[in-house]
Amino acid sequence: MNCLEVIMTRRSIRKFKPDPVKREDIMTILDAGRMAPSAGNLQPCHFVVVEDPGVKAEVRQAALGQELMGSAPVVIAVCVEPERSSKYGDMGRNYFCLLDAANATENMLLAAHALGYGTCWVGGFIQSMVKEVLGLPEDVHVVSLIPLGTANEKPQVPPRRPLEDMVRWEKW
Repeated sequence: MNCLEVIMTRRSIRKFKPDPVKREDIMTILDAGRMAPSAGNLQPCHFVVVEDPGVKAEVRQAALGQELMGSAPVVIAVCVEPERSSKYGDMGRNYFCLLDAANATENMLLAAHALGYGTCWVGGFIQSMVKEVLGLPEDVHVVSLIPLGTANEKPQVPPRRPLEDMVRWEKW
């Protein structure tokens, strides 16, 4: 698949087969996250990979009981250390580091799809619970959770706004 095909065909997967994900593929996906653009190249992201069923069950509870968190063979927590972005003051700590985590998340979603896996960008979770389950330091925050595995569904293309409704040339 070429880059544009990966972007245009990736979908959120919420049902997974129990098949394991190859460690080599996990590392490739994580490396795609590492290579994402980062404000000032300050790289505030950290990734926590969860494969243990017991830990995944706790993460699922922290993610408001969402089934996909328990059925995916792997869950990746995309975290940030805001102080790494402090070169840009409060904008770095409160905004740029979140954009960096979003960039890393999207890169991982696309890399997983290119490798034949399904994922979903999950933002619905209780921060304090996920931090406790994963043993995160106080100064590290979870931005997104990515359930990862072989898809057990083929979702339809969701409706999208027409491009003409979204694009302005020169001025609004």
